[in-house]
Amino acid sequence: MNVIHTLDRYLMKFEEIILSYSIIIISIMVVGNVLSRAITGSSWPFAYEISEFSVVLATFMGISYAARKGRHISMSAFFDMAPFRIRKAMAIFIPFVTAIILFVLAYYAYGYLDNVRGSGRTTAALQVPVYLFLLFVPIGLVLGGIQYLRNMWINIKEKDVYLATEKKDYS
Repeated sequence: MNVIHTLDRYLMKFEEIILSYSIIIISIMVVGNVLSRAITGSSWPFAYEISEFSVVLATFMGISYAARKGRHISMSAFFDMAPFRIRKAMAIFIPFVTAIILFVLAYYAYGYLDNVRGSGRTTAALQVPVYLFLLFVPIGLVLGGIQYLRNMWINIKEKDVYLATEKKDYS
């Protein structure tokens, strides 16, 4: 189990680095491009592509991180008002269904990625293969699915209700 916990800690650190640098890169590209237009009158041709890649990277790698920390969007009015037994059942059922949906989406995302890779498309400015921009979509979906399965498992294993592996429900 120590190997799994160590691997999980490294994965969380990797996700934090990816998310942090993605946001920094987006900021640099947007602000730099605005300043370039204001000062020189011309835009950076690569700014849009790098920003778009960073947004995709932050979005899909962020699924796993948000699920791990319990920071995902949730409609929790019914959940919060429900008695303990119903909350416990929902805390097992909802992450299970979410994980299945993420795995199905990952399957289709991989099919799309493979299709784009086969087409040989490249980006306009940087001439980078488009499939490299899409590579993190199925990876992020699979990692998110795994985190939701972990959320389900902790609710099966523990007596209390957990919103995520690191976040107990106190309602």
